[in-house]
This record gives sequence, C-alpha cells and structure tokens, in this order.
Amino acid sequence: MHHEVKCQGKTLNETCRRGDGKKSTVNTIEGAIKPEDQNDKESGCNSSASFPNQKQEAAETQKNMPLPSDSTDAANAKQAQKKVVKAKPGPRRKAQGKTLQNRKVTDYYPVRRSSRKSKTELQTEEKRRIDELIESGKEEGMKIDFIDGKGRGVIATKHFNRGEFVVEYHGDLIEITDAKKREAVYAQDPSTGCYMYYFQYLSKMYCVDATKETNRLGRLINHSKCGNCQTKLHDVDGVPHLILIASRDIKVGEELLYDYGDRSKASIEAHPWLKH
Repeated sequence: MHHEVKCQGKTLNETCRRGDGKKSTVNTIEGAIKPEDQNDKESGCNSSASFPNQKQEAAETQKNMPLPSDSTDAANAKQAQKKVVKAKPGPRRKAQGKTLQNRKVTDYYPVRRSSRKSKTELQTEEKRRIDELIESGKEEGMKIDFIDGKGRGVIATKHFNRGEFVVEYHGDLIEITDAKKREAVYAQDPSTGCYMYYFQYLSKMYCVDATKETNRLGRLINHSKCGNCQTKLHDVDGVPHLILIASRDIKVGEELLYDYGDRSKASIEAHPWLKH
C-alpha cells in the first residue's frame, strides 16, 4: 500500500504514455507534488525497481495481446476463407454427379458374353450331324459279333451317351399296301427272317423293309424288352428315316438291343424270343 500511494503519479505517467491525448494530465499531477515529498517519492519509486520481473511480465503480456482491430480483421479473414472453401466443392460435386449419370457399367467393366449355345442351336447342330450320317451311310462305334442263342448281333465299340444317335435302321421305305404284298411273299420261305418295321408318319402308314442282305448294321440289332436303344423318326428333307438312339448310357462291349414292339400271338408263336 505504501508504494502504491507514493508512486501513483509515476504509475499514471507510464500508463498514459501508452495512450493518446493524456500526457498533459500526467504532467499536472507530477507538478502538484510538494518538494519535500519529492525525495520520498523518488525513494519510494526506487523501491519499485526491485520488482523488474513483474514489470517485464506485464509488458510482455501487453505486447503479446492482439489489438482489437487486428483480431477483428483476422476473424473476418478466417470467416471469408471458410466461405470460399465451402463454396468451391459445391460445383465439383455437381459436376461429378453429372459425369456419373452419363456413365454406364460397361465403362468400368468389360462386357462378358456367354459362349454357351442355346438349346435350339444345339438341336439344330445335332440334326445337321445326323442328316450327314444318314446321307453318307457312315456307321461308327459298332461291329458284328456272334451271340449265343441269337446268331448275329451288334456290339458297341465306343461309349454312347443317353440320347445320342447310334445307327439308322436302313432299308426300303414303302407304303403299307406294298409292304403287305412283300410280307406275303416272305412268308412262303421259312428261312427268310423278319426285317420289316411298320410306323406312322403324318397320319400315314409306312414300312422300312430291311429284308435284303446288305452291309448296314442297323438291321442286325436284336430284340429285347429291356434294350439300351429305342427307335425314333428323323425327317430329312420331308422324307422319314427310322433311326436308333441310346435310351441310356452304353458302355464299350455291350450288345446293342431294342424292343421290336411286336406282341401279336402269331409273331410270338413264330418267334418265341419276342417274349423277352
């Protein structure tokens, strides 16, 4: 308290020097001090010199404090900078959105097309292949062999998949009236075998007569109710052909068999093996 009272004039002097327009007031206060008290004032103020650290810290604090105008300008600059930064990404995102809308999935991933063929294409190719085999008369994957109790038979020399073309039942394609005449002639010779196959095509009866001896193997395939082949009609340019396809997978070495389908009493009496 003692130092604060005696140094009041000097303290005001230092404070007013930092301000503007208060220097005259400070000089008036200093001049009002009595001469006898001046020594005490000087000695009192000298004692304040023992606290240099406090003055230095106060000066540094005031020095480091930003001026009001500077802090206001800095705040305004930061706000303006934030506004500019926020305003820039807007158009970019919008432009990117427009670009993505015009893009397609194929721009990023290659088009992968299936190499698998459709069912119709596979059927067309298979029919074309069978047509060529029928027209050329080529017969592959089988051979003639002697079968006990049956005589000649046909053995598979390759694997046949279910539904695969095996061979054509090749012979003379005749109508039903001609077939009956030939059958009457064949019946007069007991040594003549039965190689006539009747079928209906487009509401009309036909017959494939394979009685004549040839080198075609389809006519030699034996009968069985549990055969591994079945007959099927195949059209080539409007002409029906009787073919045999595999009713199941056929292994190499198996005898090729199919059901003749004749269940008449006369046929069974003449050919008892039709029962099996």
